[in-house]
Amino acid sequence: MEAIIETHGLTRRFGDLTAVDHLDLSVAQGEIFGLVGPDGAGKTTTLRMLCGLMAPSAGSARVAGHDVAREPQAVKDQIGYMAQRFGLYGDLTVEENMNFYADLFGIMGAERRRLAEDLLKMTRLEPFRARQAGRLSGGMKQKLALMCTLLHRPRILFLDEPTNGVDPVSRRDFWTILYQLLKDGITIFMTTAYLDEAERCNRVGLMHKGKLIRCETPEAMKEGTEAANLESAFIKTIYEVEGALRT
Repeated sequence: MEAIIETHGLTRRFGDLTAVDHLDLSVAQGEIFGLVGPDGAGKTTTLRMLCGLMAPSAGSARVAGHDVAREPQAVKDQIGYMAQRFGLYGDLTVEENMNFYADLFGIMGAERRRLAEDLLKMTRLEPFRARQAGRLSGGMKQKLALMCTLLHRPRILFLDEPTNGVDPVSRRDFWTILYQLLKDGITIFMTTAYLDEAERCNRVGLMHKGKLIRCETPEAMKEGTEAANLESAFIKTIYEVEGALRT
């Protein structure tokens, strides 16, 4: 399938620290791709470079046909990005937050009303449209953030640990929404700390100390390491890499 995200030798350094080390990666259009790894592995830094929010130190990346270093605004026009922390306005209601972001995207009139109603229905937040965002539960806040991210109908959705700290029921609802977006043709690139979520991705990339050390389907990853589950596969892969570095 056609690649909608491609990186070649993508690298980001912070002084003497190499946070992302010569990353080569290709994500197909219409795929849900999960990036996993220990804290400090370089997942969020990778995501921020792909979104045009951080310039690479070396290498290149193309997202939706645009170079992230030379055309960051063109990249941002094609994507939706959800950071780890809730970034909306807690003193505004659900509907007011959506209207604010619709104004930023230049979405007006009948199109705004239709999009808002569709998104509220999809996320089941219709009964809470008049509630202040600061009074929503953690799962509801993530749904609201997702709605605001989707208002301009992006081709690619970048999610940085979107369900971290969210209760199991809300996590299930969130994944139901993601699968619907996938059916609508949106490509999803996410980082996650939950390995049961990684199991739901089409492919998973395992990062360790800035390097992509394994990238394949969850089933292939388990079979290749002769592991019973994805957690064991990840741990075994990291131990093998660490052992190779010591020899």
